[in-house]
Amino acid sequence: MIAKLKQFIQARTHAISPEDKAHQLSLAAATLLLEVVYADETLNESEVSLLPDMLKNTLDISIEEAQDLIKQATLIRGNATSLFEFTAEINQQFSLEEKQQLLLAMWRLAYADGELSRYEDQIIRRCADLLYLKHSELIQMRNIAMEQR
Repeated sequence: MIAKLKQFIQARTHAISPEDKAHQLSLAAATLLLEVVYADETLNESEVSLLPDMLKNTLDISIEEAQDLIKQATLIRGNATSLFEFTAEINQQFSLEEKQQLLLAMWRLAYADGELSRYEDQIIRRCADLLYLKHSELIQMRNIAMEQR
């Protein structure tokens, strides 16, 4: 696992090609979504099954790419020290609309099992702050996710 983490860090600092940058950005987004899935310390099947679709729609990638990202993000997530390392990458490259879509995906994952745990809520709010989103945007995305349930 440490080798994977070193590889991730090296890839982030040496990502030169646009494909590498896009992959690192997708990996950061996938890791944030995984944080929501694991926030309540219960791995709910509805959240796990929804995650590939959330990645596919949010990042405009195939299901196979989404599943590969989930595997990679799971390794990285376990060794991460903070959310900042992932949100910093997103802040550099995502537009406001893309950040909002990521936040919406987080809310949808949190509500996938029918209830919102305080830990899921905490992670999402912390991510919204780190992504420099307004409180009104946070609430707007939450309301949309609640309506779509």
